[in-house]
Amino acid sequence: MTAAPPVAAPTVAIEVEGLRKTFGERVVVDNLSMSVQRGQIYGFLGPNGSGKTTTIRMLCGLLTPDAGRGTCLGLDILTQAREIRRHVGYMTQKFSLYTDLSVRENLEFVARIYGVPRPEAAAQEALVRLGLEGRGRQLAGELSGGWKQRLALGACILPQPQLLLLDEPTAGVDPQARREFWAEIHALAAEGLTVLVSTHYMDEAERCHEIAYIAYGHLLAQGTVPDVIAGSGLVTYVVEARRGAGLDPTGTIAALGKALKADPVVEMVAPFGISLHISGHDPATLAAAIAPYRERPDLAWSQETPTLEDVFIDLMLRSPDTSR
Repeated sequence: MTAAPPVAAPTVAIEVEGLRKTFGERVVVDNLSMSVQRGQIYGFLGPNGSGKTTTIRMLCGLLTPDAGRGTCLGLDILTQAREIRRHVGYMTQKFSLYTDLSVRENLEFVARIYGVPRPEAAAQEALVRLGLEGRGRQLAGELSGGWKQRLALGACILPQPQLLLLDEPTAGVDPQARREFWAEIHALAAEGLTVLVSTHYMDEAERCHEIAYIAYGHLLAQGTVPDVIAGSGLVTYVVEARRGAGLDPTGTIAALGKALKADPVVEMVAPFGISLHISGHDPATLAAAIAPYRERPDLAWSQETPTLEDVFIDLMLRSPDTSR
């Protein structure tokens, strides 16, 4: 008799529908539905107090929703939350390991707490993987922000979770450390680890396979970065002040920005050095608003694809703050 082929692991890591969570009379998450593929890096964006952390905690069984249904890693988020938590690594923004223990001692302690086989060997493997082998004897409290985050990541992945939660993991970390951190996150995802990350950095959001924008409990946009930008409906012009003898590019841009912000048909004006991003949703109205300035010799105009930051700010401006 021919043996049955092995059953393939489900490709969907998280699938939820109609999630709702309230604290007292305040609705923190309202009717949220989404799907996350295994091995995907899924980014959560949104203003402070918008429900990002609450959403992440419901998705992985750390918080029970008041309404809705769904699965995480093939387990029911309502009835199997404890089992889900056994497969989750959670890295908080604040460093939460023992500052008076060495890097190696912290990793060995975590390995023993989670019952990892051969904890010393497991800690050594984590040291090598994350480039910490030269710092094994250093006290964790003496590490810089970037190295602390790398150590925290190593502790999170020691028990070999299937799902990793990162809550603004690189806040206050220098650009090189952030890039190295994200390189490791992508390496982990390529090995099949699913990652949920909340961030305010647009360059980090662009490193995610998909993103979701949540504002005050409502999911306003989700998909790949190009899809979210295309779905925003924004039209963006970029104007740059020319440099040259007798020209004042800084003053020119400041005056132009002030004039355009005073125009009620211009929805958004954002300065970038000696240039401005000018955006709106009605192409004809926006074109008419900037027409008087298009022929000025001291200005160079172009129409460009909106940036993710343009979309982020637009969504924020159009989202009423219901957190108060």
